[in-house]
Amino acid sequence: MTKQVRAEMVANVIQIVVAVGDQVAAGDTLVILESMKMEIPVLAEVAGVVAAVGVTEGDVVQEGDVLVEFA
Repeated sequence: MTKQVRAEMVANVIQIVVAVGDQVAAGDTLVILESMKMEIPVLAEVAGVVAAVGVTEGDVVQEGDVLVEFA
């Protein structure tokens, strides 16, 4: 089963912390978003291996956009 991490708001992607193949633990930062001059870290809810990163730095994401997928 593939687990997807989605954006919870409209925001700018200012930093991608993980890459495809990275092993992450629950609570690890995956991506850092910026909205209304606030930095918002997006955290992994579960441990897993990053299968895909759906954004690049500088992207503007909408609520519901896929940020990261786990294998």
